[in-house]
Amino acid sequence: MFDNLSNRLTSSLDRIRGRAKLTEDNIKEVLREVRMALLEADVALPVVKAFIDSVKERAVGTEVSKSLSPGQVFLKIVKQELEKVMGEANDELNLKAKPPAVILLAGLQGAGKTTSAAKLARYLKERHKKSVAVVSADVYRPAAIKQLQTLANEIGVDFIESEASQKPIDIANNAIDVARKSHKDVLILDTAGRLAIDDDMMAEIKALHTAIDPVETLFVVDAMTGQDAANTAKAFGDVLPLTGVVLTKTDGDARGGAALSVRHITGKPIKFLGVGEKTEALEPFHPDRLASRILGMGDMLSLIEEAEQKIDKTKAEKLAGKLQKGKGFDLEDFKEQLQQMKNMGGMGAMLDKLPGMGGQMANIQDKVNDKMFVQMEALINSMTAQERRNPDVINGSRKKRISAGAGLQIQDLNRLLKQHKQMQKMMKKFSSKSGMKKMMRGMGSMMPGGFPGMPKM
Repeated sequence: MFDNLSNRLTSSLDRIRGRAKLTEDNIKEVLREVRMALLEADVALPVVKAFIDSVKERAVGTEVSKSLSPGQVFLKIVKQELEKVMGEANDELNLKAKPPAVILLAGLQGAGKTTSAAKLARYLKERHKKSVAVVSADVYRPAAIKQLQTLANEIGVDFIESEASQKPIDIANNAIDVARKSHKDVLILDTAGRLAIDDDMMAEIKALHTAIDPVETLFVVDAMTGQDAANTAKAFGDVLPLTGVVLTKTDGDARGGAALSVRHITGKPIKFLGVGEKTEALEPFHPDRLASRILGMGDMLSLIEEAEQKIDKTKAEKLAGKLQKGKGFDLEDFKEQLQQMKNMGGMGAMLDKLPGMGGQMANIQDKVNDKMFVQMEALINSMTAQERRNPDVINGSRKKRISAGAGLQIQDLNRLLKQHKQMQKMMKKFSSKSGMKKMMRGMGSMMPGGFPGMPKM
């Protein structure tokens, strides 16, 4: 998400560095490029105009402080205005209600409501330790009821039965009663969607909302529809008292127009981003962190939070203890590290959150990708236990067997063994007193070709 916009903005903002003063003349060209970048990202025109006017008003005539260059001053202004457009701070769910707190999901057909219901249930269960139940009131698409049941079983939350022959209001009232009797903290209600907005659909969901009075009414919308997402959200917001928006499929949206348009047009906060197909692929929306990522500043806070949630602490502690005792970092350990990175969304998702990597993603995509990790795992799985523990025994004949077993070439295996050696050296540095600094210095050589733009320490 935001790849194209990030590249254009960082390139444009570089032009203004080195100026002694920000004037209307020397930012005019940059603002024109920023405007074009936003329009190409499918940001709604009123949003673009308001954003450019606000940046211009703040930037013109701003004197440069002793510690900052004009480029940094301008960048700071752009970042703050981006945050303002998107909502400035994370808007959390309001679950302060007599249990069960009911969350109603609304939206068009195909936006990802059913998947989002499961993602949200998993998020609340794992991050907030809530007991959650889900129910489908989509009586027009029986497959949606079955889909939600399957997902609920997968993530371990209660699924409340419903039938296509029932009325949505009856389904909702029964679900609330069941959730209350089983002492659930939260009930998530998935509603029917349509291919387009129509009066019957709006009347039905308005009646449903009035009958159950949910604490949260979230509009689920496909980010890939660009500024149309914001316009559709506004149409729903005119009928329903929406409390927030869930933007889905943001991992497939390189433009980001929806995220930059929704808050301004609807006045409703974006609360979550759907960042993949799996049930764990849901992130709270933080405007300040996203603005940093757009401008190539990274998002270390989200990366740290993700690591805390998804890295297996037991395995991490076991590896740390092994290294401190001076034992080697073998290929089994290497495989576990690859799996941990996969759990965090893959190398691309991690690099996207590192400062300075935003504009470099296109350059390194062919060198560092998740397909390469799959190949590495396949090669390690093709080895014997002895070969994993002691890679030095892997000779020519073993290489032929291992690479053939993984369906790959011997040069692929040689590349893996070389990267493992480099990782071994890094881990030795990590276990020493000045480990972290040395490890960061060595990160650039971890993958083929290094990481372009990775700062040296």
